[in-house]
Amino acid sequence: MTRIDDTPPAWDERTQLTTFLDYTRDTARAKCDGVSAENARKALLPGSPLMTMSGLINHLRWVEYYWFQVVFLGEEDRGPWTDEDPDREMRIAVDFPLTQLLDEYAEQSAGYRELVAGNSLDTQAKGAVRDGLHVDLRWILLHLTEETARHNGHLDILREMLDGQTGD
Repeated sequence: MTRIDDTPPAWDERTQLTTFLDYTRDTARAKCDGVSAENARKALLPGSPLMTMSGLINHLRWVEYYWFQVVFLGEEDRGPWTDEDPDREMRIAVDFPLTQLLDEYAEQSAGYRELVAGNSLDTQAKGAVRDGLHVDLRWILLHLTEETARHNGHLDILREMLDGQTGD
């Protein structure tokens, strides 16, 4: 895997937040470069049967959907999960080609870049999170960067187990 070095030096807060989120998104996609459809569906960790490369990419896509559309915009939650199957987005990912999941994630991320560009970092989310609290857009960007970076570690482990490749 190629190392991705596009971290900002001393830019304004918005540029730093959006660049770091884009960096983690790009890293997730890079970890999938060259992975076969079969390997993308393999669950290699015995204690985590839903953790596949496809599952993680689909999860990242739907996590962004949840935070931007459901929490920030206050839209009705139409995600794939249910009360009975809260991890459904990871389970159904094996039914789709990894390339499709990556394309959908990239397309959706581009739309969210526009959403972020059109709002102040101080804009409060319309939807509440736990305990009825309303976070601002800044908090959502920080959270998504943390979440994506954490799952990049999972993707890195899976990739190393599949073919020995490691990277950012």
